[in-house]
Amino acid sequence: MVNDENAAVGVVSTAGTREPAELGVAAAAAAIRDGDITAESYSAELLRRAREHADLNSFITIDESAVLAAAREADKARAAGSTAPLLGVPIGVKDSYVTRGLRTTLGMEILESHEPVDDADVVAAIKGAGGVVFGKNNLVEMSFGLTGDNRRYGQVKNPYGRGHVSGGSSSGSAASVAARIVPAALGGDTVGSIRVPASLCGVVGFKPTTGRWPGGGIAPISHTLDTAGVLARTVEDCALIDQIVTKEAGAVSSRRSDLKGAKFAYAPRQYLELVDPETEAHFKDALQRLRDAGADVVEIDLGEDFSLIADRLTWNIFFRETREAVSAFLRQNNFPVSFDHIYYGLKSELREVWGDLVLPGGRGFISPETYDATLSVDRPELQRRLGEVFVHGGFDALLFPTTPCTAPLIEHRSRFTIAGEEVSDLLLAKNTVPASGAGLPGVSIPIGLAANGLPVGIEIDGAHGRDRELLDLARRAQAVFDTLPAPA
Repeated sequence: MVNDENAAVGVVSTAGTREPAELGVAAAAAAIRDGDITAESYSAELLRRAREHADLNSFITIDESAVLAAAREADKARAAGSTAPLLGVPIGVKDSYVTRGLRTTLGMEILESHEPVDDADVVAAIKGAGGVVFGKNNLVEMSFGLTGDNRRYGQVKNPYGRGHVSGGSSSGSAASVAARIVPAALGGDTVGSIRVPASLCGVVGFKPTTGRWPGGGIAPISHTLDTAGVLARTVEDCALIDQIVTKEAGAVSSRRSDLKGAKFAYAPRQYLELVDPETEAHFKDALQRLRDAGADVVEIDLGEDFSLIADRLTWNIFFRETREAVSAFLRQNNFPVSFDHIYYGLKSELREVWGDLVLPGGRGFISPETYDATLSVDRPELQRRLGEVFVHGGFDALLFPTTPCTAPLIEHRSRFTIAGEEVSDLLLAKNTVPASGAGLPGVSIPIGLAANGLPVGIEIDGAHGRDRELLDLARRAQAVFDTLPAPA
């Protein structure tokens, strides 16, 4: 729903030669602080774009009056001397985050009128830094899906090809950033729900080390795998948001611009097992570009059973923890529904999945013994193997194609073909699953457009807890690749 009242505020400046909508988070904040643009005019321009691109279905809720009122308050604060790092900058928020006074649906029709009384911890941090909540981004119901399909609020479309999926579950977050509606948007990642849509929509997606960002007030899937995160158009902007959310002191980056001395690993046996030929060609070209920029890029092997272990443990945890996690969240955040209300309100195909895998007694619901073995045996083994890449191998990061193909057609979102083999949409997360299972930080950055005009992404994973070093390295790596043109 978009409320288009009070939208007749014109843009008074273009911040030099750049259109306001092209500004990133840091650039917009600087332009507002320097008086090149007002927060109100900037928000008004982005609201205009939201209306212009309403067909993308990237937002469920935008309260235009509230956005403009918050922007006017930011302008008053700036006039009074405020230098808050996000002063007046609008940020999209995935509709799995509770937001005070702004409806939070979790993508569910039964919650279409629910307005929380508190903000999620991450939202509070954004507001505390002067940021403006622009609206609530569309998502797959309960964040369960990788293509961006929502029965009630519509399929989120890819800005680079409206006949194609956006990815999910942070579907609206990625699409709104790619479409230049907002400079950044908050998302959530359990098995790839930030990185998959970032790759398919041609933006940067940052999944922090699990546990690094506070999770209070965010609808969960799995307490073991879930993490909040952010999507933007530059790694620098992701690093700025990370610093604000974590309150971690220190510079946003080293300000180095070269890759000399950087050491990257890639594991084709594990991450190129089933990849579209053009995506693989873009990935290999990216490796060469990194080498040409001075980085050392080395092939490694993570073991024949690596993918089996990663898939088994991640999906076991994903489904096994959902019921308990969702039930606790609804109680703790005073939602007017129970887990059963949510279950019976799901679209039929998702309700069937939950019946089989999420509900005790379902055919695929794993036993306590299997769950315990997953946490005590499989997960430590995955963490050990990936940890060896950084500790014993001495690598700074692990590289792979974020998704095995570009965005599938909406009409084929559940079943499509990669390299001549029919696959399900779960394969979109095939390469992102290991970092989720091990709790590692990862950044997806765009590296180009395929022949069909759709983006291709590369993921850069770092060592556990080394998020700031990873973001700095990813910032330098992003500079190696050409900036994607804005979608038409």
